[in-house]
Amino acid sequence: MRHNSLLRILLKEIDMTVSTKSVVKVALVAFIMASLGACAEKPKPVVTAPPVAQAETPAAPPEAPPVPRPLPPQGPVPGSQQDFVINVGDRVYFDTDQSGLRADAQGILASQAAWLARYPGVKVRIEGNADERGTREYNFALGARRAQSVSDFLVSKGVVPARISTISYGKENPINPGSDESAWAQNRNAHTTLTSGAQ
Repeated sequence: MRHNSLLRILLKEIDMTVSTKSVVKVALVAFIMASLGACAEKPKPVVTAPPVAQAETPAAPPEAPPVPRPLPPQGPVPGSQQDFVINVGDRVYFDTDQSGLRADAQGILASQAAWLARYPGVKVRIEGNADERGTREYNFALGARRAQSVSDFLVSKGVVPARISTISYGKENPINPGSDESAWAQNRNAHTTLTSGAQ
């Protein structure tokens, strides 16, 4: 019996030992698992690299201002009829029944002579005009005297006479068809037109 009792005690110890071993094993596995789990949840330390000093790049030189392009010519072509009309003036005016040059007419004609000196290949025609009052014959003669006064002035300023021709239109070519003092004042004129050699 004693063996029996010893056996029982031994078996109990074995049971306990087995049980204790199992518990220890389970606890050890749980501890390892918990440790691994705890390690996995731990945030990894963030390693920041020290800032890398960037090499300073030299500032780009300022852009050069755009090269100005020459503008296309504006206005009248030098030496043209338009140039003559705009920059010099192509018409002078006279008082009633007069063919003598007024002071304002002499300034315009001096400019015409200077322009003609710059363009020696240009020829002109002086057209004498009158207002509608008076006979046709009288106005043709008055227009001829006005054209000749302009021609004489230009020649006196150095324009070669061969470059100038004259004609009288009398009252036949009015620039203003009206029948009042304003219209008549505009129609008493001598018109200089370029006939050849202009641009």
